[in-house]
Amino acid sequence: MKFYFNILATLLLVTTSYYAQTKPFTKHDTLFGSNTNYRKWWDVLHYNLNITPDFNTKSIKGSNIISFKVIDIDLPHIMQIDLQNPMHIDSVFLNSTKIAIQKKDSDFWYITFPQKLTSTPYELQLFFSGKPKVAVNPPWGGGWVWKKDSLGNPWMSVACQGNGASLWFPCKDLQRDEPDLGTRFTMIVPDTLVGIGNGKLIKQLSLPARKTAYTWEIKNAINSYNIIPYIGKYTCVHDSIKGENGILKTDYWVLNYHAHKIATHLKPNVTKTLACFEHWFGPYPFYNDGYKIVEAPYLGMEHQSNVAYGNFFMNGYAGRDLSKTGWGLKWDFIVVHESGHEWFGNNITATDVSDNWIHEGFTSYSEVLFTECEFGKEAGNSYCEGVKKSIDNDIPIIGKYQVHNEGSGDMYNKGSQVVHMIRQIINDDATFRNLLRELNTVYYHKTLSTAELEAFINQYTKLNFTPLFNQYLRTIQIPALEYKLVKNKLLYRYTNSIGEFSMPIKITTTSQQWITPTNTWQTLTLPKKIKAIKLNRNFYVMLKRVN
Repeated sequence: MKFYFNILATLLLVTTSYYAQTKPFTKHDTLFGSNTNYRKWWDVLHYNLNITPDFNTKSIKGSNIISFKVIDIDLPHIMQIDLQNPMHIDSVFLNSTKIAIQKKDSDFWYITFPQKLTSTPYELQLFFSGKPKVAVNPPWGGGWVWKKDSLGNPWMSVACQGNGASLWFPCKDLQRDEPDLGTRFTMIVPDTLVGIGNGKLIKQLSLPARKTAYTWEIKNAINSYNIIPYIGKYTCVHDSIKGENGILKTDYWVLNYHAHKIATHLKPNVTKTLACFEHWFGPYPFYNDGYKIVEAPYLGMEHQSNVAYGNFFMNGYAGRDLSKTGWGLKWDFIVVHESGHEWFGNNITATDVSDNWIHEGFTSYSEVLFTECEFGKEAGNSYCEGVKKSIDNDIPIIGKYQVHNEGSGDMYNKGSQVVHMIRQIINDDATFRNLLRELNTVYYHKTLSTAELEAFINQYTKLNFTPLFNQYLRTIQIPALEYKLVKNKLLYRYTNSIGEFSMPIKITTTSQQWITPTNTWQTLTLPKKIKAIKLNRNFYVMLKRVN
């Protein structure tokens, strides 16, 4: 979650976008963003990550054992490992035998194996060290976070969505390839601190020199940017809720002096949020890894089963209502939004970062659904209408594929409007809810492209949403419903739209009714003369009266 409300984030998104970019994409962009021949022949099965951070020197050292299998025996077995400057790979072992790194190209390291690899799974152990990029403005400007809490204790974490997990550990930094069998993550930290990782704590071991090793295990596939440590003076309250798939463990990790905030703020917000989302999206996707929310030294992020929380135990977005309707101050934005990502972003992951609107659009719509769960459907509609005003329409919300390029920050609110309009056109909330649940079932722990999502929705609903996708995701044109009133006749058409755009829309004339405009004039006879028509607020369309 890189909040578009932040000015720096918006500037970064605009300046790195395919549509607004002033310089051409580079070889580096292609190597980072595409499934190159150095990546496509092998599949990641598991990461076993071990790190020792040094707060004083802002450095880390460690190892990552990458379990992988060969999925294409015909391609040359030259492996691309991603690890960004100034981090360094110190040595490499294949099944315990030391081998050489053949070549380094900027942030990419290449290994040529001494023998032909077969379909047997392998273990590649990489030892690494260095001073990772320091986060300037987390979570928007990613990197390692080296802070102190308000009592002066070390407080460390990472935020790396967009920058990539290779910012700090060697991996295959590609959204389409998640470690199918999960991850084991060990942090060696001073014994005065606690190390928290994704999933469940499976081992805590005291070591010499007043160190403690915390080992966490996540059993499900996980995107590499979600593998995150939190290290600080933490305390935990264990809890659970009864969910659709049984008992779901819910843990709350906060700095010691905020322990009282768990019962008064976090627990009630999390409990309501998970209940609402299980209703709309289906069972929480990671029952065997549990759910935990961890106080973080930045505003928030969707780290799988390990939600980063830094919203100061307040309602709203750091105390602000992003919708400016009042509804956004009645619940904790970070709890709701980041928990929504467990379904969209973590369970269903965009195959390419250019399609990250799937993460952010559906998750932003979860804010609408949560408002509806708590305060009713019209409250949700009001919230959705409110955030619509923050859309910039600077560039399309789908970026360019295969070059690690996200689209506009409008992927949040404009993406949410797309989902909302799909709901209106379906015009049956039971069907819409079943669509969301079926989507999370069919693509359970899988990656998904916009093209696949579009085909799925079309097939499920038996409606053609392709023009809507093309209009709102691939252009910045907002359709205008132009109309004329001539005596008791209404003439109407769409302008500022692609040729095939013909979205049904609800208007009020003498009564509320549906019309299906196209880019040519159509006529509707009304029972009497009227002064104007009204456009239903649940559609993102401009209304323009012409003579």
